[in-house]
Amino acid sequence: MASRAKQRVLLGCVLLCAAAFPCADSSRLSAAESRPQPAVAAANFPIASGARLAGDGKQTRFILDIDQTVTFRAVTLADPYRVVVDVPQVNFQLPAGTGAAGRGLVKAFRYGLVMPGGSRIVFDLTGPAKIANSYVVEAANGQPARLVLELEEVDRAAFVQALAPENRPELRPAIAEAPPATVPAAAPETSQQKADGRPVVVIDPGHGGIDNGTQSSGESEKNLVLAFALALRDRLDKAGKYRVVLTRDDDTFIPLNDRVKVARNLKAALFVSIHADALPRAEGDAQGATIYTLSDKASDAEAQRLADAENRADAIAGFNLAEEPTDVADILIDLTQRETRTFSNRFAHLLMGEMKSTVRMHKHPLKSAGFRVLKAPDVPSVLVEIGYVSNKGDLEHLVSEGWRSKAVGSMAQAIDGFLAKRLATARSSN
Repeated sequence: MASRAKQRVLLGCVLLCAAAFPCADSSRLSAAESRPQPAVAAANFPIASGARLAGDGKQTRFILDIDQTVTFRAVTLADPYRVVVDVPQVNFQLPAGTGAAGRGLVKAFRYGLVMPGGSRIVFDLTGPAKIANSYVVEAANGQPARLVLELEEVDRAAFVQALAPENRPELRPAIAEAPPATVPAAAPETSQQKADGRPVVVIDPGHGGIDNGTQSSGESEKNLVLAFALALRDRLDKAGKYRVVLTRDDDTFIPLNDRVKVARNLKAALFVSIHADALPRAEGDAQGATIYTLSDKASDAEAQRLADAENRADAIAGFNLAEEPTDVADILIDLTQRETRTFSNRFAHLLMGEMKSTVRMHKHPLKSAGFRVLKAPDVPSVLVEIGYVSNKGDLEHLVSEGWRSKAVGSMAQAIDGFLAKRLATARSSN
């Protein structure tokens, strides 16, 4: 027992040192930093040109028009009731608003890229249903190929019985094995990477792929925050002080745990997640940027609402991914996270000070809640809602290159100030 206690103390010291000096050994990079190879032209992927629902609350049919036959896999999921259809990467050229309105057993459906080379269609069901039939019809008589899914109403017991064992709620383990990461596994380091000791800054554009995020006036959060993140990366790269990594630099879905893994695997000095909020019309109007840090208890009801919405990203893409099992004692994680939260709060205040001179801020610009994407215990992390797509004035800013340039400049200035102080502290300690 004494030996084990000593090991825990030693491990705790190591973790605390890692939190205090994130720049040390930052040269150990994974393949996540590599820019992806140019994608195959979208025209080479199967094109989906139409989708429709038919039927009623007893039997409902979904039909997807596609220019070539594809293989697919369809499964049902419980709590909430969903059907997930996985296909090879598809170029969805469907009319705007497709899937927003349901019919019969389907409340709504969404579609998009879920990983490079793979697309997904997720159906939200009105209640338990089974896949009675699913097939692909080849093109004939001037009609396109079609993917057809036929659903039938069943009771709860029959629905659960039909689930695959790993998807049954009564058989699901409390802590499931972590799923394979969408982000590529670590690649061998090059000599150039080993020689580069600059701090790593991870920029995380929220949502992506099948997960559009909030939407308003034809604009999607996933596209707005990606444009902002790319501009921030370019600004930081130009200065040359940091190695800047994006969790995604295209329209790809990345699970929340994988976003955190990118920062941890790279021993990042800072993690900044970029989002844009929206309020339902019934809840009034709000405007301005807000900066969130991690806390066990939300600072207010709006912060809790937003955290709940953002934490559902994995479910939106079809699967509720299990929390990553802790690899060290909880008490050591807690000690490290306390130190990290101090640095996160320090950066949040510095960022607010820089942004308020160039960007309209929310009336309560600093908030906290239990965002899963901020839970790396050893990487200072913040989530920035750069504005509200539901507010006309904010939306005009979010699509403006001029506004984006000013906002990116203030954020880069805050990152400079924060990391310069931490680097100086690390040098003096050494």
